[in-house]
Amino acid sequence: MTYRSLAGRIALVAGATRGGGRGIAVQLGAAGATVYVTGRSTAGTRSPMNRPETIEETADLVTAAGGHGIAVATDHLDPVQVRDLVARIGREQDGRLDILVNNVWGGDPLTVWDKPLWEQSLDEGLLLQRQAVHTHIITSWHALPLMVARRSGLVVEVTDGTADQEYRGTFFYDLAKAGVIRSAQAQAGDLRPHGVTAVALTPGFLRSEAMLDHFGVTEENWRDGIAKDPFFAMSETPFYLGRAVVALAADPQVNRWSGRSLATWQLAKEYGFTDADGSRPDWGGYYAATQHGGAAPEDYR
Repeated sequence: MTYRSLAGRIALVAGATRGGGRGIAVQLGAAGATVYVTGRSTAGTRSPMNRPETIEETADLVTAAGGHGIAVATDHLDPVQVRDLVARIGREQDGRLDILVNNVWGGDPLTVWDKPLWEQSLDEGLLLQRQAVHTHIITSWHALPLMVARRSGLVVEVTDGTADQEYRGTFFYDLAKAGVIRSAQAQAGDLRPHGVTAVALTPGFLRSEAMLDHFGVTEENWRDGIAKDPFFAMSETPFYLGRAVVALAADPQVNRWSGRSLATWQLAKEYGFTDADGSRPDWGGYYAATQHGGAAPEDYR
């Protein structure tokens, strides 16, 4: 990666209000891209997530990082809103869209960890699928023709875990995350003849705003949270995920990854980028090592 390696590129980060989506948007901006950032949390209205972060804040951070951030309030479950969003991008950018990041989630309030499938709410479980998977499908359906028309582009489906991931511990969550990976593989099959690449990408233990709140820490003193959960020592910032996306988008041979299920720690080794603090967290390596005995976090950062 080099400074402004994505100058002139147009990106859409769907679900960029906070967390990984914000980290991706800001890093794309730091690389010089124009980034449309979307979500339901605006300066005037909070989404059902009821978090304080807004898409306007994300857009400002993109611009401050060196790119051009454009906030567009969008509910990606509404095909009309997504249609209008993509039409706007087409008008404003002369039909160009180089990078699509499907990062919409919104499933935290709907995820139940301590009950089997049949004891969970069916309505909430199906809503989780709509919010976490159908939103991605709707967005790709509307946005991909811009890429196909130019015979170039990158689609990144953000998920949790890789294609060989074992059961994630709760049915509806597992189904959503695995579905996103399969969506990337299927899109790759359709897009490959048109010169467009699609991949799935997972972070490790993501140190999002919500996760910092959960541990009662800030980014400045995040290590205090290790006392509550030793695995927190291997957490990574959203910027690490963002730098992974930038590395992919700047790679002239990115099509070699088409259809693959990728991870931040894998791409950090491939492309040489680091997290915000200069470390290179290897969540996959550390987690695997702990299954076979003790592992020191400092050996995997």
